[in-house]
Amino acid sequence: MNTKPQIQLVWLKRDLRLEDNESIMNALNSQNKVLLLYLFEDLLLNDPHYSQRHWDFVKQSLIDLNTQLEQYNSKVLIVKSDIIAVINQLLTKFQIKDIFSHQETGILVTYNRDKSLKRFCKNNLITWHECINNGVIRGLKDRDQWLEKSNEYFENKPLSFLPKNNQLLNISEIIKLESLFSKVSLSTVTTAAFQKGGRSMALKYLHSFFDKRYENYVFHISKPELSRMSCSRLSPYIAWGNLSIREVFHYAEEQKKNSKHKKSIEAFMSRLRWQSHFVQKFEMEHTMEKESINNGFQKLKKEVSLEFQKAWQQGNTGFPLIDASMRCLNETGYLNFRMRALVVSFFTHNLWQPWQNASRHLSQMFLDFEPGIHFPQLQMQAGETGTNMLRIYNPIKNSIEHDPEAFFIKKWVPELKNLDIPFAHEPYLMTELDQVFNNFKLGEDYPYPIVNIKETRKKASDILWHMRKNKQVKKESKRIMKKHTTNFETSN
Repeated sequence: MNTKPQIQLVWLKRDLRLEDNESIMNALNSQNKVLLLYLFEDLLLNDPHYSQRHWDFVKQSLIDLNTQLEQYNSKVLIVKSDIIAVINQLLTKFQIKDIFSHQETGILVTYNRDKSLKRFCKNNLITWHECINNGVIRGLKDRDQWLEKSNEYFENKPLSFLPKNNQLLNISEIIKLESLFSKVSLSTVTTAAFQKGGRSMALKYLHSFFDKRYENYVFHISKPELSRMSCSRLSPYIAWGNLSIREVFHYAEEQKKNSKHKKSIEAFMSRLRWQSHFVQKFEMEHTMEKESINNGFQKLKKEVSLEFQKAWQQGNTGFPLIDASMRCLNETGYLNFRMRALVVSFFTHNLWQPWQNASRHLSQMFLDFEPGIHFPQLQMQAGETGTNMLRIYNPIKNSIEHDPEAFFIKKWVPELKNLDIPFAHEPYLMTELDQVFNNFKLGEDYPYPIVNIKETRKKASDILWHMRKNKQVKKESKRIMKKHTTNFETSN
């Protein structure tokens, strides 16, 4: 007879919150004690998509979680290990019949990890309960039922965190468990210019957005500098699960009732739903992590230039808005949507580099790296879906239109701060005399453009439009539309 106490295990991943967490709620619905677990896994710590800024955000989120759990005399068990090793160790102390987590739409290594865990659970008579995450539905072959099921998820009220007295393993019990594992220091660099992790900080951003900042949302959303204030800045908190999209959606609906700026709130809410749409796309076709979703574009060959890629990564391309955007991203982890599209367009079209070679650097730099957004967006901006409009962004046109006074450019490319506005947008137009007057030397103080944007734009456009006429590309485009859009009708 097994005399070990039985517990319910909740495995936290990208759902670092107590509220509106179905995994936690389901575990609490039992009569057993509940242990909350977070793992720093080597398979992710060593994965090239992640960087220290991500793990610092996670650590800050875990500290905040533990602060919330103090009133319940509990905390999260935080260890460095893989999931199967942890469960095996916990089984020496407890009976574990159930594991709860959300369905993670992650990268290939997490997909393979989850398949191994399913086999382990089956062999050890453990039931692994995976809950819907942010309206993304697993197992769909097309979108016929997705919108209805996703709407049902969003219409339900967010879940409350209501543990029974002493239902969570207490702090002293968890401290004893920690001695069985490799512990992780939760200290982080607090001087970095990144948004800090944690639900408490997420709620501050949420409230400040709807208190005032949202009023200019639709007007400033494309502006590289103004958007930093007028956009919600909630993306990292949603990506790492400090907030659920459903929580934010319901909060926005409440705020809209008495708002004088309903269009801004509606625009914001529509983008929340688009988040689920793109993650659903990746959930249904995870191969796009490495390959073009449209098989016809896998024939596209581009010559890799490490010199071009390095200049792009470091913000030394000779195009001020591109360079300002990349330097800003590298230092702060954030860019608005248009600037993200711009730097990918420049990399894949003007520099003519494979989107796969942009993936690693961008995922490491984006504090809000979300696989389900990252890979579909990369391919869409690279023009390799065959279903989306081909957009090749002009960095000069966007510079003049969205940063007319060059505030953003001069902030992040200080070499240009003393130049007149026209030259800040296009320093390569300076004559020798202009350079003398401005005590500025092209090629020394700031690089010449590394490509001719008119020529490279035409080359990219000609090749990609020609490929869209290819039979395989057209066939794949129909398949993609049928699989990833609602109410699709094929024409004979």
